[in-house]
Amino acid sequence: MQKEEVVLYIEKKYKVKPVFPWAPKAAHIVFKHSNNKKWFALIMQVTGDKLGLETKNIMDVINLKCDTDLSANIRMSKGILPAYHMNKKHWISVILDERVADDTVKSLIDLSFELTAVKK
Repeated sequence: MQKEEVVLYIEKKYKVKPVFPWAPKAAHIVFKHSNNKKWFALIMQVTGDKLGLETKNIMDVINLKCDTDLSANIRMSKGILPAYHMNKKHWISVILDERVADDTVKSLIDLSFELTAVKK
């Protein structure tokens, strides 16, 4: 999925609008729950070398909260890495290009939303 598709998916499914906490840098987008204000997604542009890749190309990534057991396994997948600039045990970075299937990106967004939601 591309960044624009991810933004539309989140807005439509979860009825939340993006927040730009570091305006005017619109390249960094936060999505958070309306009730508890917890972040469940952070979209940003980073260079590949900051993700441990052998490139300095700028790429769009989304940071998502992930189950600790799942995150260790899923980080072995192409395009899914330890989270940039967040707790690497609980968060992952997903490169937003064609490396990760759209359904996988959506499932990971949904999981992050659930993990950060108000506990009932």
